[in-house]
Amino acid sequence: MVDAPANAPQVQGNLPLYKKPEPINVQAHKGKGLKYGDRPFDFLKGTHFVPVTLGETGSAGARYPIIFVGDSRVPVAVMGLQEGQNLFVDPETGEFERDCYLPGYVRRYPFVAATHTEEKDRFTVCVDVGSHLMSDKPDQPFFTDDGQPSEFLNGAIDFVRRFEGEAAATNAFSARLKELDLFEQQQTTWTPRDQQGNQNGDPVVIASYWAVSGEKLRALDPKVLAELRDNAYLGGIYAHMLSQSQWDLIVSRARRRGFDPAANAQPAASAPPPPPQA
Repeated sequence: MVDAPANAPQVQGNLPLYKKPEPINVQAHKGKGLKYGDRPFDFLKGTHFVPVTLGETGSAGARYPIIFVGDSRVPVAVMGLQEGQNLFVDPETGEFERDCYLPGYVRRYPFVAATHTEEKDRFTVCVDVGSHLMSDKPDQPFFTDDGQPSEFLNGAIDFVRRFEGEAAATNAFSARLKELDLFEQQQTTWTPRDQQGNQNGDPVVIASYWAVSGEKLRALDPKVLAELRDNAYLGGIYAHMLSQSQWDLIVSRARRRGFDPAANAQPAASAPPPPPQA
């Protein structure tokens, strides 16, 4: 798991946050590790949405809007209104806001799994060597003095392994919803108002994305609904739907930071822009 593989594994897809992931191995990374220090979440400050797994939708949806992006309909937690903006990372301290759920995708960083070309069920743990957390004088070394994986690294490997299982279940969830044609393009609008609450401008579209259609969901055969209930997909769908109420909080956060929610928006009467890609 931590030796350099003979058949170079590949990190799949375009991964938000990661710059230069490479397989962890004792030859290249002995003496190295992570040093958290100041500004531990600077790596997240420019990321406005973060992938979430099916099992996280309830916790994440209580704080962030959950939408689906890309051809694979990846569920993500919205943390900002535009690229390069994360409203939950303090720009002065680099800390993530307390009492806000932190998705496993972020907790896994800077580690990630790479699959092997001929053995899709096998993976190698990689680390983002481009991360500002990497250090030659680490608080958490990857290897012991005798070249064995440290307790910290073993814990990270275990977390990556469990995350991969959750990610696979989430991929199956999204694929089933897509197979059932439950997705539709939706948009969120914002209406500018003055301090007295009176409308002070035309409504504008601040987000356009894939979401589950309530109408399509209600039209499903009862047997299919029972299937979605029994495999926990229905819970994920409802968490996604309920999370849409968090858009108001995202807008409020943006305004408190001095951002104009309508800066990159389009008139509500126009056709919505295409959903963002994962």
